[in-house]
Amino acid sequence: MLLAIITKNIYTAKGFLDDGNLVAIPTETVYGLAANGTDTEALKKIFETKGRPINNPLILHFTSLESMAPYVCGIPEAVKLLARNFWPGPLTLLLPKSSEVPEVVTAGSARVAVRIPNHPLTLDLLQVLDYPLAAPSANPSGYISPTKPEHVQQQLGDKIPLILDGGPCKSGIESTILGWDETFQPVIYRPGTITLEEIARVLNTTPRVNREAKVLLAPGMSSSHYAPQTPTITTKDVKSVIEQYEGKKVGLIAMKNSYPEKHVVKKEFVLSPNGSLSEIARKLYAAMYSLDTMDLDVIIIELAPDEGIGKAINDRLVRSSTSNTP
Repeated sequence: MLLAIITKNIYTAKGFLDDGNLVAIPTETVYGLAANGTDTEALKKIFETKGRPINNPLILHFTSLESMAPYVCGIPEAVKLLARNFWPGPLTLLLPKSSEVPEVVTAGSARVAVRIPNHPLTLDLLQVLDYPLAAPSANPSGYISPTKPEHVQQQLGDKIPLILDGGPCKSGIESTILGWDETFQPVIYRPGTITLEEIARVLNTTPRVNREAKVLLAPGMSSSHYAPQTPTITTKDVKSVIEQYEGKKVGLIAMKNSYPEKHVVKKEFVLSPNGSLSEIARKLYAAMYSLDTMDLDVIIIELAPDEGIGKAINDRLVRSSTSNTP
């Protein structure tokens, strides 16, 4: 079985992409499964390789507002303001698309998701391409998003030719997705490490949050996502949940404090002893992925404080879980 080449050479990646192939690329959030964002046949390979539903839209990645301009119907002042404050960075915007965007990218929607990623290797790659990159997370659909090149190799290495190695991802969870409703009020469709409060300060108005759409208006809105194959429980009351699994093989992810029930827990990850939400976000998926390879009976994950980035962390945890407890 042939596995993907792992390289840091952007020109090798360009060659594969120009030929209509898929390449895993690093971003500051997670690794993406990239294809030429204007090549319909290449884009279809993303859905086939991931097992991704065709109604789940993709994000287009650019180097600048100037390179983005042909693919959207105008760039309003609010977008320019957000770009000055947050790009390159983990913010995705939903904007009216132009005819340059293939229908498969937007799943038939009139809006396209766009962002400028904050990773030097991928920005260098985008600079040498004459098209944007469509790039959802480089994992089987619904599974834990990869934050290291070896995660991609283990999950999709036999299905893609190349992984561009940019090291571990800095942010660790997917970008915040922001759009505007029919009254031009801002709406957050997916929380991320750029928080509602930060966006509100820049726009001078507080976005509302929409996570319950009946159709997938933006990537990452499905109710079950980011999920290990091992049964997973998320909870605020770790101690009582651990006690229910006496005699079972238990993996535990704690946010700040270790738990004394070591006789029950086979493996424990404490993500940030000083309680840094940024550190928790950065380490979360790697810990989930590690536990999911240990042949455990259950994974128990402590919920983060429900504030700031913690809201995005908990959004991912609730979507990853088999069940949630208070």
